[in-house]
Formats: sequence, structure tokens, C-alpha cells
Amino acid sequence: MKKRQPMEEMVRIVREAEALLAQGKPVEEACRVLGISESTLVRWRHKYGGLSTPEAKRFRELERENGHLKELLAESELARRALSVALRGKA
Repeated sequence: MKKRQPMEEMVRIVREAEALLAQGKPVEEACRVLGISESTLVRWRHKYGGLSTPEAKRFRELERENGHLKELLAESELARRALSVALRGKA
């Protein structure tokens, strides 16, 4: 079963992995020590590399806000289409 890590935890793990890699540890060993797969590390480094914990929290807030705005836009588009269909029926 997949377990979802909090974003702050992902940022911490990426920082730890980068520290281990800077010490000359191979990627495989760093991943084994941190308990993640290499593909997970690559994905997390691409997405969260260079972020601090406060930045990660802000990023998560922005992702939530973006999702909410997308929902509002979808609802607005459905209402617009419903009105358009209703107006075509009256004309």
C-alpha cells in the first residue's frame, strides 16, 4: 500500500539525501538509508529540490488554492453551458 508523506517530510528527506550524496554515498545507498526508492528520490528532487520547509508549506497552500479555483471554474463553465442551452431552447 502506498503511504503519502507530508510535503515537509519529503523536503526533509530530499535534504538528507542530498547531504548523503554530497558525502560521496551512492544513490542506491542513500535511498536504502532513507527508506525510499530511487525513482521516488528522483521525482521528489525534481519537485521539491531546493525548497525550505516554509516554502514547501506555501507551495502546498498554493496547490490547494489552485485546485479550489479549478473547481470554481468548472462549476462556472457548467452553469454557462446550462444557460446557453436554455437560451437556445427559448429562441
